[in-house]
Parts: sequence; C-alpha cells; structure tokens
Amino acid sequence: MNGTKILIVEDEYPIQELLKFNLERNNYLTSTIDSGNKVIEIAENGNLDLILLDIMLPDINGLELCRLLKNNDATKHIPIILLTALSDEQTIVDGLEIGADDYITKPFSPNVLLARIKNCLKRYGGLYDKKSILKIHSISIDKDKYQVFIGKKEIKMTHAEFMTLQLFCENPGRVFTRYQIVDHVHGTDHIVTDRSVDVQIVGLRKKLLSAGKYIETVRGIGYRFKENL
Repeated sequence: MNGTKILIVEDEYPIQELLKFNLERNNYLTSTIDSGNKVIEIAENGNLDLILLDIMLPDINGLELCRLLKNNDATKHIPIILLTALSDEQTIVDGLEIGADDYITKPFSPNVLLARIKNCLKRYGGLYDKKSILKIHSISIDKDKYQVFIGKKEIKMTHAEFMTLQLFCENPGRVFTRYQIVDHVHGTDHIVTDRSVDVQIVGLRKKLLSAGKYIETVRGIGYRFKENL
C-alpha cells in the first residue's frame, strides 16, 4: 500500500465495488460510503488524500456537498473528483466553478480513472511541497498552509481560486489564456467555456478587495497580473 487514502462516495453498489477494486489493485487505501450525510464528518476526521464523489446521491446533491467541503476550512484542501452520468456541459462547469478538481463521466475507463487520480494528487502534492511565502503588492500567499492574506486579513478561497492567484502572482506581467488557466488548475482534457473562467476571475477580484485591480483583462487573449499600476 502507498498510504494514499481515498474515500469513495457512491450509492450504486456495482460501481462502488468496481472503483474499490481498481484502486486497491493499484495500492490505494479505500473506504466507501453510499450517501452524503456522513461525508463531511469523515473528511474532517479521516486524514483523506482524495474524495471520489458521485453527483447523484440519495440524500444530498453531490454538487452541494462539494461546495460544503470546499467552503470548510478543515476539508477544503482535499481534492475532489466528481463522478457523474450527466454529460451535459453545464453540470460539469457548475462542479468546477464550486471547487471540484476534476470529473469523470460514467461509464469510465479504469485507466482514465487512475490517470485522473494520479494527476490530481500530483497537483496537490506539488502545491504542498513548496513551503514558502509568496508576496506581491499587498498580497501574501502561504503555499504550505494554503492561506491568502491581504495585509493582515485572511481571504478564504476555493482551491481553484487559490491556484489561479498563485499562477498569476508567480508570473506577474505574463498573459495567460483562459485555457492555460484551466489547465493549470484542473489539468488537461477539461470542458472549458469563456464564461466559467470569467466568472471565476470576477469572484477572485471581489475577494481580493482593492488588490483585485491588479488582475487585468487582456482583450481577446485572457488575463494577467500587473506588476505595477
């Protein structure tokens, strides 16, 4: 076993067992639950490395549960991959906008599942391995503790917002397309719309208060973080 703990939240028993079989065959530690009512409690106390979360649960919508997890200080650092039989673009966009890190549509290939999990864990691992403070203008980013401050005021952010801000602040003056931003935050092979990225940037600017003015829209291309006003 490699010590990586994954919680499978899936109410369809055959799918739950298929997920468990493929993960354990590849040396992941797994636990399973068929409803959402205990997930937050388990996530707060279970020292989890990743959650596979079905959207269509019997007691709570998976998107709402994802939102609750990503807005909880004790669980927001845990990567979440959504499992969905819903292939419509809007459902996927909604999931990514509320903080989900990736998604897999059913039926899924075991190889694709394992690749997505590995990629997601790698992104988070890379984030926490960089134990340093990044400062620019009035913004301080603690990449180890997953915290953002404007002056002395801590600003709560989703994983996607944190990763986007970190990308901008580590590369001031560089222009990023919307696709580059999504690839950095969620990895490749994602459905992306201009609207989903723009909505995220609007939210990020609001959270940054007066420092939001440093995020500049570059018409026809994307966004950049200004070095100077």
